[in-house]
Order: sequence, then structure tokens, then C-alpha cells
Amino acid sequence: MAAATPALGALQRAGVAHRVHTYDHDPAARSFGAEAAEALGVEPGRVYKTLVTQVGAGHVVALVPVLASLDLKALATAMGAKRADLADPGVAERATGYVVGAISPLGQKKKQPTVVDASAEGWATVFCSGGRRGLEIEVAPADLVRLTGARLAAVARQ
Repeated sequence: MAAATPALGALQRAGVAHRVHTYDHDPAARSFGAEAAEALGVEPGRVYKTLVTQVGAGHVVALVPVLASLDLKALATAMGAKRADLADPGVAERATGYVVGAISPLGQKKKQPTVVDASAEGWATVFCSGGRRGLEIEVAPADLVRLTGARLAAVARQ
């Protein structure tokens, strides 16, 4: 059976244990990650949003808890750069192959350097977008880091 999204396909091909969670997405929702946490009844600290940034001449994907902000200075430092900026939404969509609000760190068109906030290590499992609004993937942080080739760094700001 074919995977519903590239993210799910990546997990299936890798043979990684995961759980798929769905919920009815509200198009009026202002924060997709907070909406997911509430709809699934999950601690918001376990739900990570995927942000695409511009660092130097390339893109870097950053995952931070949904109620936190991305500390761009800390991200730049983690990547050995002087500056990081959020990518324009259209650029993020073209770079990943996903629409904003459903950008998954898994199964992107092209593998991007990735940084996962170090807080993920404090959970047995975390949630990230499955590549479609209303679709979340629950996976062990170590598996998420391994599959994305990510580094862990303190890049979230409360």
C-alpha cells in the first residue's frame, strides 16, 4: 500500500516505529501546531513545528515546540553562521514540497540540514507534521534525529 504522504513513506521505507494521528483541521486556526496539540490532547511541549530558514546561501530546517519561538541567533550559532532568517513561505514550500502549516521534516523534496531543539530529548516520543494539515506523526526523538540527519541544539525560546 502506498504511503499517504512522502513523510509517511520515508518512515515506512526506514522501518521506523511510529504512530499516525489525525484530527479535523480548522482552516481558521492561527497556530497549526497548537491546534494539533489541543485536538490530540497532547502536551504542547511534545508537538514540534517545522520552520524553514535561510542560513547563508542555503536552507536549514528547524524544529521547535509549538508554543516556543525559534531563536534565530541560536540557530545561526548551531550552524556556524553569523545570521539566520525565516524563509519566505513560498520559498519554504518550494524547498520542501509541502504547504505551510503541513511542512514535515521527513520526506522533503531535497534533504535539508536540520536542527531539532534539544528539548526533544526529554520526551519518549514527539509529534511532528505528517505532511498534511490534520496529520501528525508520533516518533521517538532519536529516530527523528537519525532520519533527518539533524543535530540537537537549544534553538527554542519560550
